[in-house]
Formats: sequence, C-alpha cells, structure tokens
Amino acid sequence: MAEDKIKQIMINGRLVGIVGLDDAIKKISLQANSDEEIKNSLLKDISINNYVPPSALDSYGNALLREFKIAEGILVAEETVRGLNIEVVGMGCARCGQLENDVRDLLSEMKIAASLRHITDVKEIARYKLLGSPALVINNKVVSVGDVPPKSKIRQLIIEAYKPINNF
Repeated sequence: MAEDKIKQIMINGRLVGIVGLDDAIKKISLQANSDEEIKNSLLKDISINNYVPPSALDSYGNALLREFKIAEGILVAEETVRGLNIEVVGMGCARCGQLENDVRDLLSEMKIAASLRHITDVKEIARYKLLGSPALVINNKVVSVGDVPPKSKIRQLIIEAYKPINNF
C-alpha cells in the first residue's frame, strides 16, 4: 500500500488506529459471507499491517465486524466508551480543523484524558442528521452545530460532561 490510511475504531471502549481497514472492508463487500467469515477475513487482512494482540482477537473481530456493517449501511449498536468521548463532525474544512485543535488544546490544558475523533466520512456524518458543520458531540450528545464556539464555551461543555464521570 503506497498510501496507508489509518482509521480509528472503538475496541473495548478505546480508540485504536487500524491501517488499511477501508481496503479490507471493500474486499469483503464483494462477497456474501457469514458474520464469522467476515470477522476472520478482516482479521487476516488487517493483521498484515497491524499488530493484533492474541488476547484481544475476539474484541478486534467484533469491532471489525461492526465497522464492516457500518460501511454497508447496516444499523449496529454503538461501542460503549469509557470516560469522555468527543467528536468533531464535519467534512474537514478550516472551521472543523479549528474546532478540533481548540478541543485538543483545551483537553491538554485541563489535563483531561478523552477520546477525540474527527468524523469526516459522509456515511458517519449522515447518522447525526445535522443541518450544519462543524458540529461538536460530547458523549453522544450534540452540543454545538454550525460554528466554532469560543474556547470558554468549549471548556464549559467539557467540564459539564466530565463532572458526572470523575466528580471534577
């Protein structure tokens, strides 16, 4: 692969970067298989360029199957996330990048560990049914749409979401 693309997926409540997942999914999409066959084929394909801990094979397989179903437009249950989960939703415009950078800077300043993901995939964006971008989603709740809130507002939103988790 000349241009390895890393896709972050949720495995056991943590984001893990997987190289070549989109290509592996496209190969599977051409065939009709059972869930078990799909899992095994995806695991085999991604194991070429990624380390998969033997103790986590089942977790990886389930996560890969979930990503395959999402790519095929099949509704699946979301992986539960431990801790603070923040998503910036948008196609990757300058405002989306600014929002992502602001969130990352604030998390660093506040010394808060969180899952931060920038969703640019059209199918994933469509799941949110938003009428503008960028959007900020904290713990699966849309908290801002259509603008980049001031850092003070983002800080307040992070603190409000973080309080129930860790009594901040």
